Order: sequence, then C-alpha cells, then structure tokens
Amino acid sequence: MTPQERLASMGISLPAVPRPIGSYVPALRWGTTVLTSGQLPSRDGRVMFAGKVGSEIPLERAIEAAHLAAVNALAAAAEAAGGVDEIVRVLRACVYVNSAPGFIDQPKVANGASDFLGAVFGEAGRHVRAAVGVAELPLNAAVELELIVEVRSQ
Repeated sequence: MTPQERLASMGISLPAVPRPIGSYVPALRWGTTVLTSGQLPSRDGRVMFAGKVGSEIPLERAIEAAHLAAVNALAAAAEAAGGVDEIVRVLRACVYVNSAPGFIDQPKVANGASDFLGAVFGEAGRHVRAAVGVAELPLNAAVELELIVEVRSQ
C-alpha cells in the first residue's frame, strides 16, 4: 500500500500547506532531502491546540496536537517532494512542546506525530527524533513540529 493509500484508509487527506507566519518557506528541497519549517497544530489558518501542555492542555490533547502538526508538516514535505508518494523515508522529527513547569512527558506528546508517520510509511516512517520542552511557541501553540524526509530523485 502506498502512503497516499494509507492516508486514505485513515480518512486523512493532506490539507493545503499552512501559510508561513514569518519570512520563511514551509519546506525546502535539497537534492533528495526535504526539510520542513516548524508546523503548528492548525487547521484553516487557526491554531487548534493552544496553551501550556501539562496545565492548560492535558496530555491526551497534546498527543492529538502533535498528530495534527505532523499532518501539516507532511503536507509541506509532500508539496516540496511532488507528492506524498515521492517521500521514501522519514529521517527525523523534532517536536517542540509548549510545556508547563514540571511537565516531563514530551516524548509521549511526540509519539502522536511518530505513530502517525509510522502508520503512513510503515518501516520507512521510523525516524530519529527530539522531543523538547520549551517555554513558549508561536501563537501559543501547544506543539510545533519539524520534519526531514528523503525523497525520490528527480
């Protein structure tokens, strides 16, 4: 099954790539590598999960936020790659978590993204990862996610 078919079986269609909120591009292709800028858990231009994880946002909702940010990052990577089926492997994910003082479950939050990528790409979705607690994120988003993927040669 292709990544596109897996997404369809999950009832997910990749959204339009969120517009940058600053002076950058959503994704950049460099040879057979695509790097994404940080993507937020947004839908239709609106952050869907805002606040501090561990105080304002419970763990379960933060996991959903990481999943949504991964969908947006995948959309950006797919656009730069020429389609989601052009992505050969997920190499790295970096998940920033807008953490309340004392919150230490950033890896559990990041699993929302990692599990989604594994479901879409199978073994090729297994990746290296960082899960980082931060004091603030743009637009008070609960999470922000960056991806690095390998794509087919042009």
